[in-house]
Amino acid sequence: MARVVGPDFVGLQVWDLAASRRFYEERLGLEVSPQGPPNAVVFMSQPIPFAVREPDVDLDSVERPGVGVALWMQCEDADGLCGGLENDGVEIAQPPFDGPFGRTFAFVDPDGYTITAHEQ
Repeated sequence: MARVVGPDFVGLQVWDLAASRRFYEERLGLEVSPQGPPNAVVFMSQPIPFAVREPDVDLDSVERPGVGVALWMQCEDADGLCGGLENDGVEIAQPPFDGPFGRTFAFVDPDGYTITAHEQ
């Protein structure tokens, strides 16, 4: 039987592609890949590529995008990243705590997606 092996790409549909690119590149430190379609920005994240892209759905029809989806990103310094984001006015949805996957916190990106960051 044919089967799914596992996730190998994650993309978020966003209202403002340029603003999302700046946020993920400048505030989170992700490096932009030289490859990618014109309607998306692909980042060279590991182990799974991550992108933001223009929407192909009506994002205005939802109260908050991504409800029901848990997106976790690994980081090098959860406390430092959280403090930097907070100083930049980024909403912190959950302050840093020690969890089963290391030091963890959650923030809200410019489009309203809640992203969890954790150290490993």
